[in-house]
Amino acid sequence: MALHILLLQICVGLVALPVHLLAFLGLWDRIAKKVLPYLLERIAKEYNRKMGDEKRKLFSNMSDFAGASGKLAILDLGCGTGANFQYYPPGSKVTCVDPNPNFQSFLARSLAESQHVDFQRFVVAPGENMSPAVRDDSMDVVVCTLVLCSVREVEAVLAEVLRVLRPGGAYYFLEHVRADPASWNYFFQRILDPTWKYIGDGCKLTKETWKYLESGKFSDVKLRHIQAPSKYSPVKPHIIGYAVK
Repeated sequence: MALHILLLQICVGLVALPVHLLAFLGLWDRIAKKVLPYLLERIAKEYNRKMGDEKRKLFSNMSDFAGASGKLAILDLGCGTGANFQYYPPGSKVTCVDPNPNFQSFLARSLAESQHVDFQRFVVAPGENMSPAVRDDSMDVVVCTLVLCSVREVEAVLAEVLRVLRPGGAYYFLEHVRADPASWNYFFQRILDPTWKYIGDGCKLTKETWKYLESGKFSDVKLRHIQAPSKYSPVKPHIIGYAVK
């Protein structure tokens, strides 16, 4: 690693020294899990304001994947505060999965604003292992947005997605990813990465998530690289699309 990158990482680490000390003592994770829902509720509203058009376009064909009943069974994986509910087709049966139980009360608020969806249940489970709570081939669609950046085993999550999707079902994704290595954005991603994982609940700024999707066992992957409208944000580069089982 270049010396100047390392020195700047140390400077950022010193600024965030209390966070690093709490993490070292094993206390930060407990604090973060309680505080994160409050932060994400505000961040999600701003994110939807900026990325709402992209989300609407992404989910515009979701009804095409409805099963024989005509009612779309959706698994919202890493549901957080329910920031995607407003974009789902009316009558969708939504099951939410998140490893953080503190999101449940925040989901209630989002559901109150999205009464067009049919909420089924909230499951506390990691994306890497949703069994036996979510059955094989039980979902028409899995939605996962801004989640894979923070999971350690992306392959395991995608294997679970394929397990719970029915044949012909679709996995919708929207993730921030590593920037172009020749860009200033990537330079700052590298500097912030060691500290960002604590602030973002394990989030890694330089993850090349598209490679996992392209090498996965989906029959078809529709993927685009886009830039979020945040000029100086380290999470500006995104991938967006859907993959069919």
